[in-house]
Amino acid sequence: MKIGIFCSANNDIDPDYFAMTMELGAWIAKNGHSIVYGGCNMGLMECIAKTVHDAGGRTIGVIPTKVEERGRVSKYVDTEFRCADLNDRKAILTDQSDVLVALPGGIGTLDELFTVAAAATIGYHSKRVILYNMKGFWNPLISLLDSLQQQGLTRMYYGKQIQTANNLEELIQLIDAE
Repeated sequence: MKIGIFCSANNDIDPDYFAMTMELGAWIAKNGHSIVYGGCNMGLMECIAKTVHDAGGRTIGVIPTKVEERGRVSKYVDTEFRCADLNDRKAILTDQSDVLVALPGGIGTLDELFTVAAAATIGYHSKRVILYNMKGFWNPLISLLDSLQQQGLTRMYYGKQIQTANNLEELIQLIDAE
């Protein structure tokens, strides 16, 4: 299975996020899965790629020209997809992945997960995004989604497109359900 990963490219974040990302990466490689990710050599992106790569798994980096121009391409990318911009990156990531997992991240991660979920609600694909809710990171977003649902601002239950896993075991169950 090819697991798309959306996550932070920042290094100065909670160290526990790195430890939990390494556990996920080890499980991915051990189970013969690959990752499809942004190809950057920083933050959780580099962490997941190094862990999967070093454990014998395959990494597929989707690398926009700006990342390449800035010398930010990870040395742990096994297969490269080069692209012009972030819109292309999201399209390739979605197309190449069987399921997508959002680790802690910022604006880019939010953009990626909502692009995938919105496209699924319209019917462009039937792929899911799983929020890996490390240490409750995604709780504010889940509250917002619940509020949108309660106010009738989403046409259908958002949980069809966006699921939540609060620990690695729950995440594995949701991935294996694919």
